[in-house]
Amino acid sequence: QVQLVESGGGLVQAGGSLRLSCAASGSISSFITMGWYRQPPGKQRELAAIISAAGSTNYADSVKGRFTISRDGAKNTVYLQMNSLKPEDTGVYFCEAVPNPWRQYWGQGTQVTVSS
Repeated sequence: QVQLVESGGGLVQAGGSLRLSCAASGSISSFITMGWYRQPPGKQRELAAIISAAGSTNYADSVKGRFTISRDGAKNTVYLQMNSLKPEDTGVYFCEAVPNPWRQYWGQGTQVTVSS
């Protein structure tokens, strides 16, 4: 069982920055992937960014060039640095961990609100 705790959300003006953190209860070094998903109000959850065990990253087109996902194995934590935030980035951001092909874990989510 893996527990994920997100933090760092909040209210920010358009053009501002936030850094989200996702702390895992155990070692993340062997996890297949860890990622950040977001769910805008009234919409479905969507992928924002993902990082593999090898460190390769992938981003949604809407966040490329503005968001950066990174991982600190020593702290068992994944980060999402969000710059140049836009009102359409508003939503609940969830951390996901995939330790193996048969398991998927989610955090409780953290709210990000970007005002215009």
